[in-house]
Amino acid sequence: MLTAASTPPRLITLVVLTALSVLTLNIFLPSLAAMAEDFEADYALMTFAVAGYLAVTGCLMLLAGPLSDRFGRRPVVLVALIVFVVASVGCSLAEDIWVFLAFRVLQGAVISGWTVSTAIIRDTSEPQEAASRIGYVSMAMAVAPMLGPVLGGLLDGLFGWRSIFWLMSALGLLVFTLVWFDLGETNKTRSETLAKQIRTYPSLLAHPTFWGFALCLAFTTGAFYSFLAGAPLVAREVLGISAAELGVYLGSITGGYFVGSFLSGRLSKGFALTTMMLTGRLVSFLGLSIGLVFLLSGLVHVATFFGATLFVGLGNGLTSPSCHAGVVSVEPKLAGSASGLTGAVTLGCGALLTSGVGALVRGPAAAEILLAVLVTLSLLGLAAAFFVRRMDRLAPA
Repeated sequence: MLTAASTPPRLITLVVLTALSVLTLNIFLPSLAAMAEDFEADYALMTFAVAGYLAVTGCLMLLAGPLSDRFGRRPVVLVALIVFVVASVGCSLAEDIWVFLAFRVLQGAVISGWTVSTAIIRDTSEPQEAASRIGYVSMAMAVAPMLGPVLGGLLDGLFGWRSIFWLMSALGLLVFTLVWFDLGETNKTRSETLAKQIRTYPSLLAHPTFWGFALCLAFTTGAFYSFLAGAPLVAREVLGISAAELGVYLGSITGGYFVGSFLSGRLSKGFALTTMMLTGRLVSFLGLSIGLVFLLSGLVHVATFFGATLFVGLGNGLTSPSCHAGVVSVEPKLAGSASGLTGAVTLGCGALLTSGVGALVRGPAAAEILLAVLVTLSLLGLAAAFFVRRMDRLAPA
């Protein structure tokens, strides 16, 4: 008989769970064109496999957190993984584009792994310890998106695009097994009913500190989305570099995020959450500002542009873990709900900024405009971090 876990999970389990959650987003991107051809579908329709997935994950973040507050972290993660495995098998076997897209959207259930992992860390750690652990988990969010397209492209070349989804099915089963044996329930203060839980939401939504943490995280992550939306245009129209070179340079921001998350994991135990948040925002703001000065001085070059944007990733890695830890610490009994709501706010902000940057970044000054946008977002994130610091200082009074 399989014995279910009854103790809190090891950190590696949460890292693996998070890695699977983010790997699923882009592992199949190199195969989009081949998939469109195979399904005899328009490429624009095929991209719904990304856009629809993002929309569903945003909605699921709002559901997964509250459900984990009501029914527990463990059952929500296990059910999400079962749905993910079934959906991955469905994608592998689909012969019709609409059937494929339906199963692809269902794959979004796996995002519950990241949402609930944050709540689990808060269940078992004090805020500063939680920020440290979230820092290490966040490293998976940097590595998985870098390795995903490489692995997907290799599998497509060797076995065809369907092998990518068979791999996801197998990974889902492996992670389900790991969770079954290692992830015991950590939510010891479950809500009696969903209705009773919902009645407690105003105390969370009316808490200024919650919105300070959430907005700092939204502006922080929004800078990353803005970079992804504007960098390809800058690369082509201003810097004149190829798509292959751009792929390498895009890794600079992810590499910076990996380093920042590692430093956050090492340093957060010794510093207040707001100190880490302010440090990360200052790193981003100063690095981007120096880069913008170089560009405005006429030094428009690959090194000055991507050298500046590296600080987006570094600053984000320093800031984000403490923001996540702070969000789920405002009302510990609603940690899952707070994590889900913040994730949805962040995705919504990212979607708006992506659209805005796409319309704004144009012409020969595209590089300067994009860096100016990033500087502004870093400054807004810095203001939100200062707001949280001020609220913390006023709390005893």
